[in-house]
Amino acid sequence: MEGKDGRDEGWSRDVIERLAFSAVTEQRRARRWSIFFKVLLAFYLLALLLLYMPRDWGEVTAAGKKHTALVELSGAISDSSEASADTVIGGLRDAFKDKKTAGVILRANSPGGSPVQSSYIYQEIRRLRELHPDTKLYAVITDMCASGCYYVVSAADEIYVNKSSIVGSIGVRMDSFGFVDTLDKLGIERRLYTAGENKGFLDPFLPSKEADIDHVEKLLGDIHEQFKSAVRDGRGDRLQDLPELFTGLVWTGEEGIGMGLVDKIGSAGYVAREVIGEEEIVDFTQEPDLLERLSDRIGVAMARAMGQLMVQGSGSIH
Repeated sequence: MEGKDGRDEGWSRDVIERLAFSAVTEQRRARRWSIFFKVLLAFYLLALLLLYMPRDWGEVTAAGKKHTALVELSGAISDSSEASADTVIGGLRDAFKDKKTAGVILRANSPGGSPVQSSYIYQEIRRLRELHPDTKLYAVITDMCASGCYYVVSAADEIYVNKSSIVGSIGVRMDSFGFVDTLDKLGIERRLYTAGENKGFLDPFLPSKEADIDHVEKLLGDIHEQFKSAVRDGRGDRLQDLPELFTGLVWTGEEGIGMGLVDKIGSAGYVAREVIGEEEIVDFTQEPDLLERLSDRIGVAMARAMGQLMVQGSGSIH
């Protein structure tokens, strides 16, 4: 009986220990989740603070005196990028509307993009200049301002560059490809059903037609003429009459001065200090939506973490 009682007592003690251990584990897990949510809340509040703090600081710094307004145009110009017409135009409107703005700088670093988005920004710059004739807008090109980007900055009062900046590319392009022979070799039959005799034109799986090519070339030519007209209107007599000007070529900033594509050498700081006369710069560039910024940063952080785990994991294989 003693042996049996001993076993019963040992079994009871084991059950009690397991229950106690489970309770402790659950408490630890609850504390971890509590800490996680507190940290997450702290990051959220910090993000809110960082989102609104720069503009507030800039306004406080420039309070009671004039300042130079800055708007960035960075990256490819499209309706879904940070260089979309809505984003750039929103920043420009805020900059011109501010009563303390002595002059506006549009700092550009872009390979170009959508001709429609570029045209929207160009037309808005022209409108804002007419609406605020006493406030000058200066474009400052950093690394590159080509194609649609140059379309935009040609509307500025003056364009400043670095000697090594890349400018120009006044042309229009449309990319395509063809898989006709590839499908034949693989024994794949392309089946296309359309309503409208030209609905399937430029289909990459069908041989190109001369009429389709002619139509596209006319389309691109019309857009090119719109681009050239905008540049001529924006640059006026400063633009040199050179045959290669509208061929799609690019040049350095130093070469662009002689061609009339740009005006002078200078950075944003130089223009603010020496041209506008107000060294204090306030950034009016519109930021993406808070949730979008947070999701992007979380995505980047997760990607980095996964990359580190993969590197560590590959390093442990022998």
